[in-house]
Amino acid sequence: MPPIIVYLGVDVSKDSLDVHFFKQSHQFPNTAAGIAELLKLIARHSGTVHVICEATGGYERALCSALHAKKITLSVVNPRLPRDFARSQNRLAKTDRIDAHVLADYGASAAPAPTPPPDPNTARLAQIVGQRNMLVTERAAFKTRLHQADDEQLIEQLERFISTFDKEIDSLDTLMRKLVETDASLTSRAARLQQAQGIGRNTALLLCSHMPELGTLNRSQAAALAGLAPFNRDSGRWRGQRHISGGRGEVRRMLYMCSLTAIRKNSILKAFYQRLIASGKPAKLALTAVARKLLVLLNAALKNEHLSLA
Repeated sequence: MPPIIVYLGVDVSKDSLDVHFFKQSHQFPNTAAGIAELLKLIARHSGTVHVICEATGGYERALCSALHAKKITLSVVNPRLPRDFARSQNRLAKTDRIDAHVLADYGASAAPAPTPPPDPNTARLAQIVGQRNMLVTERAAFKTRLHQADDEQLIEQLERFISTFDKEIDSLDTLMRKLVETDASLTSRAARLQQAQGIGRNTALLLCSHMPELGTLNRSQAAALAGLAPFNRDSGRWRGQRHISGGRGEVRRMLYMCSLTAIRKNSILKAFYQRLIASGKPAKLALTAVARKLLVLLNAALKNEHLSLA
């Protein structure tokens, strides 16, 4: 007989952890002490416990680290999945307590695959890359304001801000380089990705940190994970347009920008793009297709070191 698994749902917020376990609701603070109390609750159960929580942009990070350290099975799921599951049962009310209950029921119904513990260097690189991207976006906004300003004091202030952003971004670049240099796997993966025309160092590091599964997926899985897989919208005799949606937005946006360079410098993707344009496809749609093909090529390149990316 396979072991009986009990699913524990945790709705994670900035300040609290709402828990549903064995038909009972609990609430703990989202702090080290609160997580310790949750671990004690789990330890009192002698059977197998599978924890289900949602990706919340970082608020779940401490909880996940503690669960992995205790070797407790954990699945971090896309928030859309348990929400769609609740709607399918006409459970439309939404509170933290209800969401925890939904997560537990979703786990019991779907039995999602466990989320493996992240590689420490890859996880740290992801945080640094995210911070750098945020600073680059903020710097661009200040540069726009600088072009629009005509007051001398405001111009001086904006220039100081931009100079500070430049220094902090350079500091993060140095930090990323040192981190990658200490990890042979990251160094090898980043170097291999940069062999593709259109993929620079920062893009390679973003792919290594935000899509560490690359190289282990099939082409459909890779495209879907990045949100570059087109979905049909057909019903009866009606045929709608296919659209991409979901996925990892930062990866998708970066690959789209890389496709602008790839269609000029990469012989494979240049010919592919020209063929789509010649067949009447709009430029934006063709560029999205190029981004998808570029990702598929990169995924294949990490599987096969002899594959040409030129």
